[in-house]
Amino acid sequence: MVFASLLMLSCKIETEQSTDTEGTTGVEVKIDKPVVEAKKATMTIEGMTCAMGCAKTIETKLSGLDGVQKAVVDFDKKEATIEYDGAVQTIETLTKTIEAVADGKTYKVKDAKNI
Repeated sequence: MVFASLLMLSCKIETEQSTDTEGTTGVEVKIDKPVVEAKKATMTIEGMTCAMGCAKTIETKLSGLDGVQKAVVDFDKKEATIEYDGAVQTIETLTKTIEAVADGKTYKVKDAKNI
């Protein structure tokens, strides 16, 4: 009983509806693992031309990575702030992910640092 309580406290469970190619609707369950090494990074992103296309696309890509708890891309400031598990991701892998979005040549990361 105690183990089950600890398990429920250490994991966040999210569910969302998904539909396959045959039109069948199911429930997808995502279980986030406990954070081992909490880190927060900021970085400047050059090459973004709009908030909804560029910034939102990068934010979505980062948010979908294992170990990323939160990603916010501010188009006006040309800055990303990412909360992540350092045991799963590194600042280098986050940088590579951003720079690989689109054609791999559009976005460039500068001044990446942990804060």
